[in-house]
Amino acid sequence: MAFRRRKTYPIFSQEFVIHNHADIGFFFIICVLIGLMFEVTAKTAFIFILPQYNSSLQSLDGEIVYYHYGAKDLVTILFYIIIAIILHAIVQEYVLDKINRRLHLSKVKQSRFNESGQLAAFHLASMFWSLYVAATEGFLSNPKTLWESYPHVYLPFQVKFFYLGQLAYWLHALPELYFQKVKKEEIPRQLQYIVLYLLHIGGAYLLNLTRLGVILLLLQSVSEFLFHIARLFYFIDENNQKLFNAWAVVFVVSRLFTLTLSVLTIGFGLARAEIHTFNPDKGNFNTLLFRMIVLLMMCISQTWMMWRFIHFQLRRWRESCKEQAAKKKTAIAPVIPKQQLKVLKRESGYHENGLLKAENGSTPRQKKIKAP
Repeated sequence: MAFRRRKTYPIFSQEFVIHNHADIGFFFIICVLIGLMFEVTAKTAFIFILPQYNSSLQSLDGEIVYYHYGAKDLVTILFYIIIAIILHAIVQEYVLDKINRRLHLSKVKQSRFNESGQLAAFHLASMFWSLYVAATEGFLSNPKTLWESYPHVYLPFQVKFFYLGQLAYWLHALPELYFQKVKKEEIPRQLQYIVLYLLHIGGAYLLNLTRLGVILLLLQSVSEFLFHIARLFYFIDENNQKLFNAWAVVFVVSRLFTLTLSVLTIGFGLARAEIHTFNPDKGNFNTLLFRMIVLLMMCISQTWMMWRFIHFQLRRWRESCKEQAAKKKTAIAPVIPKQQLKVLKRESGYHENGLLKAENGSTPRQKKIKAP
């Protein structure tokens, strides 16, 4: 019996990396977990898994452990980048690929369907995660905590872990452009929002604006989740566009809340703080120039997003106008009955006494049939 030989790829080739990147990442995670079992390697393994730079502070409730950022965070982020790559591969293989086989989409639509499927899953998790952090830390019940006692150098465990997870996900999106074989035409568009997320999340983390960042990420996750869900339903049925209308309302509201909270926190809250000095060692960046630069960057990013939103809505409006015009033309066009179609198919002329007469009144000559 002849067995089919399994296809193999030379090591370090593109095909090898694409088909085995999740397996390599899984092997790395197993090695780190095994390192926890031995005293010699346990300290190094903990750097990959747990947030670093913890310190204990005394409070009315007792001793509380807080965290701040440092260079070792890059090692922890690297570990969770690999986890994000593995989760990306699991969602792609066991969920999105099975749906794609049933839908029979084109290559362009299939690529965008996969992109929206991955982002919808992430923004759903990010939405509930940020909501839980904001609710448990009191950011929603007491908005003054967004700017009070700035700089927010010492972070609770869940706040720091939230930011490490966010940075890890958006950094993992960079190698995924290679693993997923994204077309060159799509790479600049995807790089735009990846870089924007990294700048905003990294800026909030390094400038100690983590409380404001959690609320803004919550608003952004709700808006982006609705958009990608609407996009998925559109790829399944192109006539289903009602969710885009709901997303449009949520998008505009989230932009207004983002600008309002940014101006309220940075423009008014931090301006009333007691300390207005530039001291990076203590994590204090509360100066007039700092506040103006941050607000300017926020206004530029929100304006750019609104411009993209208006451009998207205008394109949808033009497409709907074209479809309506095409439907009107088909409705107005006269329907020719079948009997009239048969008359038109006849030869030119008219019938008289059972004989076909030509237009000049003469009878056409009959063709002679040759004898066999």
